[in-house]
Amino acid sequence: MASMAERLAASVNVSAFSKATELKKRIWFTLGVLIVYRLGTYIPVPGIDATGMAQLLARHQGGILGMFDMFSGGSLGRMTIFALNIMPYISASIIIQLMSHALPSLEALKKEGEQGRKKLNQYTRYLTVFIAMIQAYGIAIGLENMTGNGGVTAVINPGVFFILSCVITLVGGTMFLMWLGEQITSRGVGNGISLIIFAGIVANLPHALASLFQLSYTGALSPAFVLLFLVLAGATIAFIVFMEQAQRKVIIQYPKRQVGQRQYGGESTHMPLKVNTAGVIPPIFASSVLLIPVTIAGFLNSESTPKWLAFLGQEFGQGRALYMVFYAAMIVFFSYFYAAVTFNPQETADNLRKQGGFIPGIRPGANTAVYFDRILTRLTTIGAAYMVVVCLIPQILISHYNVPFYFGGTSLIIIVSVTIDTVTQVQSHLVAHQYQGLLRKSRGSKVKKR
Repeated sequence: MASMAERLAASVNVSAFSKATELKKRIWFTLGVLIVYRLGTYIPVPGIDATGMAQLLARHQGGILGMFDMFSGGSLGRMTIFALNIMPYISASIIIQLMSHALPSLEALKKEGEQGRKKLNQYTRYLTVFIAMIQAYGIAIGLENMTGNGGVTAVINPGVFFILSCVITLVGGTMFLMWLGEQITSRGVGNGISLIIFAGIVANLPHALASLFQLSYTGALSPAFVLLFLVLAGATIAFIVFMEQAQRKVIIQYPKRQVGQRQYGGESTHMPLKVNTAGVIPPIFASSVLLIPVTIAGFLNSESTPKWLAFLGQEFGQGRALYMVFYAAMIVFFSYFYAAVTFNPQETADNLRKQGGFIPGIRPGANTAVYFDRILTRLTTIGAAYMVVVCLIPQILISHYNVPFYFGGTSLIIIVSVTIDTVTQVQSHLVAHQYQGLLRKSRGSKVKKR
C-alpha cells in the first residue's frame, strides 16, 4: 500500500514537473549561468606563467590558498579572472550583517522593508569592491615576491603594469560573479551565491576521486582503507543531511477574537528553529583564521621568517594537536557569535507579542525572550558539537593519510546544505505551479457556469 502511494506521488511530481514550463526555464537559465562561470575559471589573468603558478600553489597547498582554491573551483591555482571567486562578496555581506546589529543607522535601514534592503545591498556591493581591491592587490604583490624551486616565478613581467592589470581583472571578475549570482537568485533556482560556490567545489570532486584511487593504485593507500573512507564519507553526508534538516519546533498559540458574529484566531502553529543556526560560516572563518600563520610563513624565506611565526606555522599545520584544539574552539566561538547575531530573542518576543501570539505556559515579553534564548543556547551547543565532529574527522584523514582536500568537512557541509536548499526551491516552484493550475481551473469552471 505504501509503495503504491509512493509511486503515485512520484508520478504526480513527474507530471507536475513536465508541465511546469516556468520552472524548466529557471533550471536551464541556472545551468547556463553555471556553464559561463566554469568557462571563466579557465581564462587566465594577463602576465601569469601557468607552470610557475602550479608549482607555487603545490608548495602552499596546505595553507589558506588551498582552501580558497577549493572554493574557487581551481581558479586560484590556474590564476584566472575568477581567482577571488565570490568570497569578497560573502565577507562584505557578513560584515554588513554584523554592523547592522551594532550601528543604529544600519539597524534602522534593516527595519524599513524593501527600500532598506536595497540600500543595504548597495552598501554590500561597495564594500565588496573595496575588499576585492585589497585582496587583488595583495595577491599581485604576493605573486611577484613568491619564488619556487630553482627560482621559478609565477609572473612573467613584474611591475606596475602587471599589478594594475591583475587588480582590475580580479576585481572585475568578482563583480561579474556577484552579478551572475544575483541573476540566478532572481531568474534561476535557489541562492545564486551559494550555487556558484557549490559548482566550484563539485567541479573538482571527480579529480579528487581520481587522486584517491590513484593513491590506492600506487600503494600509498590500501584498497581496504579507500573503501572504508568512502563508506565513512557516505555516513558523514547522511549525518550532515540529518543535522541540517533538524529543527526545534516552538508551539505558538494565537487567541480567539470575536468580530461581529464571526470568531477569528485560536489556531496553533509553530516556529521552526534550526539546530545549526550559524550554517557553514563557523568552519569557514575558523579555517581562514588558523591558516593565516601557515600561509605567511610559507611566503617568507626561511632566513627572514621570525622564530615565533615559524613556530606558529609549524604547530598550526593541519593535523597538529594545537591546530585541532584551536580549530574546534574557534568553530564553537563563531557558532555562538553568529547565532547571537542572526537571531535576536528579545526582538522575536516583541514581534510575537505585537501579533497577539504567545507560547503556551510562557508569559509574553521578557519571559518569552528568556525562553527563546535558552532554546537557542541549547540548539547552538548541539550544532557546534556537530560541526566540530564533522570538520575534525576529515582533517585527521587529510593530514595523516594524504586524502584530497575536497573531502573536508567544510566542503561536504556546503554541498549538502546547498543541495537541500535547491531541492526546496524546486519543490516550492512546483507547488506554486500546481496552485496556479488549480486557480485557472476554478476560474474556468465559474465562467462555464455563467
